[in-house]
Amino acid sequence: MRRIITRLLLSWALVGPWMGMPMAWGQELRLEVVPVVNGGALRLNEPLSVAMAAQVTRLDCLLSGLALQRQDGRWVESRDWFAYLSVAAGRLTAKGSGIPVGDYKGIRFRIGVDEATNKSDPNRYAPEHALNPQVNGLHWGWQGGYIFMALEGRLPDGGFSYHIANAAQLMTVELPVEFRGGRPLTVALELDVQRVLAGIDFAKDGTSTHSRAGDVLAAKLKANIEHAFRVRSVDYDVYQTPAFASAPAPLPAGTHALTPAMTQRFPEVTLPADNPLTQEGVALGRQLFHDRRLSGNGTQSCASCHDETHAFADGRRFSPGAEQQAGTRNAMPLFNLAWQQSFFWDGRAATLREQVLMPIQDKREMHETLPNVIAKLSADEECTTAFARAFGSAGITSERIAKALEQFLLTLVSQESRFDRAARKVAELTESERRGLRLFVTEFDPKRGLRGADCFHCHGGTLFTSQQFANNGLGLSSDDLGRMAVTQNAADRGKFKTPSLRNVARTAPYMHDGRFATLEEVVEHYSGGVQRTDTLDPNLAKHPEGGIQFTTQEKADLVAFLKTLTDEGFTGTAAATTAAR
Repeated sequence: MRRIITRLLLSWALVGPWMGMPMAWGQELRLEVVPVVNGGALRLNEPLSVAMAAQVTRLDCLLSGLALQRQDGRWVESRDWFAYLSVAAGRLTAKGSGIPVGDYKGIRFRIGVDEATNKSDPNRYAPEHALNPQVNGLHWGWQGGYIFMALEGRLPDGGFSYHIANAAQLMTVELPVEFRGGRPLTVALELDVQRVLAGIDFAKDGTSTHSRAGDVLAAKLKANIEHAFRVRSVDYDVYQTPAFASAPAPLPAGTHALTPAMTQRFPEVTLPADNPLTQEGVALGRQLFHDRRLSGNGTQSCASCHDETHAFADGRRFSPGAEQQAGTRNAMPLFNLAWQQSFFWDGRAATLREQVLMPIQDKREMHETLPNVIAKLSADEECTTAFARAFGSAGITSERIAKALEQFLLTLVSQESRFDRAARKVAELTESERRGLRLFVTEFDPKRGLRGADCFHCHGGTLFTSQQFANNGLGLSSDDLGRMAVTQNAADRGKFKTPSLRNVARTAPYMHDGRFATLEEVVEHYSGGVQRTDTLDPNLAKHPEGGIQFTTQEKADLVAFLKTLTDEGFTGTAAATTAAR
C-alpha cells in the first residue's frame, strides 16, 4: 500500500502551568495507521472474512490534537496538528516536525476536529493542508462541518455508508506505549476494522448514519472506533515514500501493493513506474531467485551465488558456474539496489531488470536460454498460477521473469546497522569505533594538520558508496580492463564499480576478484599497497609515494568502525515481509 506522507509542523506545550515554556526540540515523528482485518492488512473491495461478506470500499478520517504522555503523567500537547488519512489513496502516514526530548509512556489523538475548527471557514487552508476540502473530501460543503470518519462499503444485498461527525461524536484514542523522544521516531498503529463494526447488525441497526442528534448507531460506532486501535511497533527511524520516474502503472488485477520500508536517511528513491511492487510479485520473485530451473542443468539458482548469510554475496573468491565453469569475478552483494545506477563490477547492465537475465544466459554462470527457462516453468501448474497471480493474467515470458526478480530484489533494503542506531542516538559506538569513524570521514592532508583515511571520497553518504567507477590501485593483469571493457575508453582502464561498505564484514572476500580475504588486508592495501597507474583515482594518487602508512592502532580502529556497518537482521525473508508497512 503506497504511503503518501502528510507534512505537518508541530509545536508542543506541556499541559498545565508549564504550557508555553521553551522546550528542547527533538527529531521527526511519524504516526502510521495500518487498517487490519483478521490480523492482515485491510483489502478494499474484498469480503472482510468468510463469515462476514461485507466489503469496505472507503475508509477515510481526520486526526487532530496529537499528545504525548511523559513518564510523570503530564501530557505534552501539539498545537494545530491535523492529518487526513485515506486507505484508498494509501495516505496512512502523518508527519510531525519532532517531539521534545524525554521518556514517554502514552500517545493520544482525536478522530475529528474541535468545534471551533469544525465551524471555521474551510477555504482558508493551504492547498496541501489536511483540512483543505479539496484534499480530504470530508467537508459537508454548504451544510458546514467535517465528516470525522467515512466508512463505506458493499453488502450482498446493497451497501452501507457510515459518516461519523459533529461534536458529540468527536473521538479520543489513548494508548499506552513506551518510547524516548529527541530522535527519529515512527509509531505504527493498527486499526481493527472488525472491531469498528463489532456488534453492528446491518439489518437491525441500519446501513447509514450521518451522526444526527440522538443517533444510537453513531454513538455505538464512536465507542467501537475509540477502542479499535492498538500499537503495532515503535521504530527509531522514519521512512520515505518512494517516487516514480513517471505516473505508475495500475496494479495488475487482484494484486496488492507493497511499499518497502526505506529510511528517509537514504537519498530519495525512484522506483520503476512500469513494474509496481506487489505482494504477489515480490513472492514470485523470491521463488524464482531460489529456483534451480533457471540454470541449464538444474543445479544452480541465483541464491547459489548470492547467499543471504553473506548479505547476498558469495563467501568464495569466485562463484563456479552451474557446470563448475571457472568464474572471474567475486559475486557482488545484493541490497539497496533501488539506488544503484548500473550493475556488475564493470557496469555493463544499465538497469536491474536487464541485469537479472544476464547470469541465466551466461555460459560461465547458469548457462541456459530464456526459451528453455520459460518452457520449464510453464510445465509447472503451481508456477503458472503464481505468474497469473502476480501479473493479473496467465502467461510466462522473459519480461515477466525479469520484472518478478526485480520486484523481489528491490525489497532487499539494508539500513539497520549499529552505526545507524548510533546515528539515531539509540546505540553508542566504542571509543575505537569512534576513532575509526573519524579516520573514515577525515581528509588526508598533513599540510593542514589533517590525518584521515580519505575513505569518504568513494564510500561517503548514508549508502556508503559514490556509485562511481574507480581505479583503487590494485595490481592488475593486462587483460583485466574493468570499466574499459564496456566503454572502450582507455581512461576507464582498471576502474571498477565502488561497492557499498554496508555489511562489509559479511561480504568477504574483497575486491572485484576477491583477492583480499579479510578487512585487515583491505586496510593494509590502502595503507601502503596502492599501485600507481595513469588511471589511479585522484584521491589516492595525492597520497605520498609510500602510502598513508596507518599505525597499528589506526588499522584496528578502521576495522572496528567498518564492523559497525553490519545489519544483523538483514535477510531476504525479513527484508521483504517487514517492508509491507
